[in-house]
Amino acid sequence: MTRPESLRAFFEEIEAPDRSLVVLNRSSPDPVRGLLDSLLEGQPVSIRDVEVPDGDADVVALIEGGEVLAQSTLDELLESVLLINSDLYKSGAIDLEEVELPDVLRGLDEVPFRVRGYPQSNKEKLLLIVISRVIERIANETGEGTLRSSFQRLSRLRDERGTYEVYESIGRIGVDVHVYGVDDADLSETLPVTIHTGSSYPYHRSWFVVFTPPGGADAGTDGGNGDHAALVALEDEPNVWDGFWTFQPDLVSRIDRYIADHV
Repeated sequence: MTRPESLRAFFEEIEAPDRSLVVLNRSSPDPVRGLLDSLLEGQPVSIRDVEVPDGDADVVALIEGGEVLAQSTLDELLESVLLINSDLYKSGAIDLEEVELPDVLRGLDEVPFRVRGYPQSNKEKLLLIVISRVIERIANETGEGTLRSSFQRLSRLRDERGTYEVYESIGRIGVDVHVYGVDDADLSETLPVTIHTGSSYPYHRSWFVVFTPPGGADAGTDGGNGDHAALVALEDEPNVWDGFWTFQPDLVSRIDRYIADHV
């Protein structure tokens, strides 16, 4: 496999599977269905309603090639993503252990997303924020390994109390935490993390959260604590992000090595 020349090169490696969502026996009102539409608006993931005899109501299924890969209830999606706004994460109103990723969203790994931030969209970017918090939760629960996260501006860590508390907690329990961004805030004396600063593209236009557990690419393959996990997103237009997430140990490890060696 050729050595990647940039973070963008990893987008060429993902399989971009053809997956869709099906809402089974929907009984929820149209505004609830609209929330799901707004989360995935413009993405390569279609959503449709289907009635099936003797099935439960308001179940969302992830489909690929006619096979059901995962199922979540619409209530699970509402509680974890659809009725949440990003300020709850920034303020610390949602504890890290409360962050959940429904199976149907976890199953959208390696699907390329293009999302807009506020004010263009209230929901699209939220999905990547939830993925970020899920990866941070995995790191926190594992208690060791390496977490690498970029913030564009390091002052975000200072200004977002919830984010600051998450990284303070993860750093103190023994995870090797590295944070990346433009140097606009001095955090070296307060956070137990390694700080990397710069002004090149990866520092001010990338958004990554990458966790690798100890033990190499074979660790955490049972799906429990210690999972490999990575989110990579790039802002090639103002407030518009191309992103994907993955739980493949080999790919996550390669992303981690690229960042360690080149960012």
